[in-house]
Amino acid sequence: MEQFRYQIGLEEDEERLDKWMSLTLSDLSRSYIQKCIKDHQVFVNHIPRKASYRLKVDDEIIFQIPEAVQPAIEAENIPLSILYEDQDLLVVDKPKGMVVHPAPGHYSGTLVNAVMYHCKDQLSGINGVLRPGIVHRIDRDTTGSVIVCKNDLAHNSIAEQLKEHTINRRYRAIVHGVILQDEGVVNAPIGRDPKNRKKMALNEQNGKTAVTHYQVLKRFKDFTYVECRLETGRTHQIRVHMDSIGHPLLGDEVYGSRKSPYRLCGQTLHAMIIGFRHPATGQYMEITSPLPEYFEHLLQILE
Repeated sequence: MEQFRYQIGLEEDEERLDKWMSLTLSDLSRSYIQKCIKDHQVFVNHIPRKASYRLKVDDEIIFQIPEAVQPAIEAENIPLSILYEDQDLLVVDKPKGMVVHPAPGHYSGTLVNAVMYHCKDQLSGINGVLRPGIVHRIDRDTTGSVIVCKNDLAHNSIAEQLKEHTINRRYRAIVHGVILQDEGVVNAPIGRDPKNRKKMALNEQNGKTAVTHYQVLKRFKDFTYVECRLETGRTHQIRVHMDSIGHPLLGDEVYGSRKSPYRLCGQTLHAMIIGFRHPATGQYMEITSPLPEYFEHLLQILE
């Protein structure tokens, strides 16, 4: 059984235990975390606490993470917004709040459950039973384009393009503050945050190369609308990089310390454009995912 330890800092003082865990252990659902708290698997200063417990500076959290049991993943009739599909792959417009593939606390309602129903047995098996067809992912609260591969040939081709950094991935984001320069590049390695294993951080010593290009699309009074192009694809790359230059994403409750004045469910980040060579034809194709309604509405408010 894996043990997670963490010491609460000043900025986390008075946070509810269950909310803090949901933000910190973002791969686990809130309901799963609450069950673990109820089952006395979460300790604060070696004492099991209730979900509503208010954390205090220097509190030590100890979480006994149960051993992963590989469940049978079932196909579910979940509506999909399909941007493109052929015999080799499909590009899905993932909604906010949907996890890409099953993980502890998220064994149903994921994109994988949905595409299993849609594609039946026509999905690549390279990534195993928990991630059939999945060659890349985006965060739960990030919306937009995800490629799903129907066979191993397509999977290997897309995976190789990802490795070579030849896939064109352009995101739209709203960040805190006004970015003065019209464009820029953040070139800084990203790795696990040594203080919190569930977060990523700039990590010169143990991180992997990460490069994000950004361009200002529009400036508002207190925010900036930007396009971010990924040269690499590290976990939480845009979120970490934009926070590192003092412009965290609006709505991001994990990175950056600025609070959102709007009621949002996670970061304002949308995977808008994905371009790649088709695995079978070799022809370059580019798929665009329209901005979700909440994002468009927010831009109107900021005007």
